Amino acid sequence: MSKIQSLSGTGIPLVGSDIDTDRIIPARFLRCVTFDGLGEQVFADDRQQMQGKHPFDLPEYQGANVLVVNANFGCGSSREHAPQAISKWGIQAIIGESFAEIFFGNCVSIGIPCVIAEPEAVKAFQEALKANPQATVTVDLEAMKAHCGDLTIDVQMNAGSRQSFITGLWDSCGQLIANVDQIRATATKLPYLHWAS
Repeated sequence: MSKIQSLSGTGIPLVGSDIDTDRIIPARFLRCVTFDGLGEQVFADDRQQMQGKHPFDLPEYQGANVLVVNANFGCGSSREHAPQAISKWGIQAIIGESFAEIFFGNCVSIGIPCVIAEPEAVKAFQEALKANPQATVTVDLEAMKAHCGDLTIDVQMNAGSRQSFITGLWDSCGQLIANVDQIRATATKLPYLHWAS
């Protein structure tokens, strides 16, 4: 199972509250059979409108793996394509003021920790990333801190989700693989399932 206790990399600031899932991945891209290729279309309409000036298009933020957002990020429809698109672009963690509940849950299920910080702290983090896009960013789920260069902020996450990341229990496929012998043994005892060896 994949434990996520701390991760480091670089960050990308995305300023604005109430960024909904239709802006994250427009509906016309939801017809895909798999999530492959969604990363290229993340924020497609916003990026087109900003004509190359969207943070996801700026060369200094390419390769970033921590997204820093404002309030109510991921609101709107419950489409799981939104966190999948963010993940396929390369984002591995999100720091924000607040997250829509279903978006947060979808992120947990694919292994993207979403941590909450006070609005002033988020703004300071975004400003630090604008000033120095190559600053090392760390999200530490054990200490519940986030660092950007010399800046350190306190972050929060509900205890259950935090524990699932730290222990690796968020990874349901990993749990199945790790416990395949127990699953086989249980399956042989089920009267409605004939397990072939």
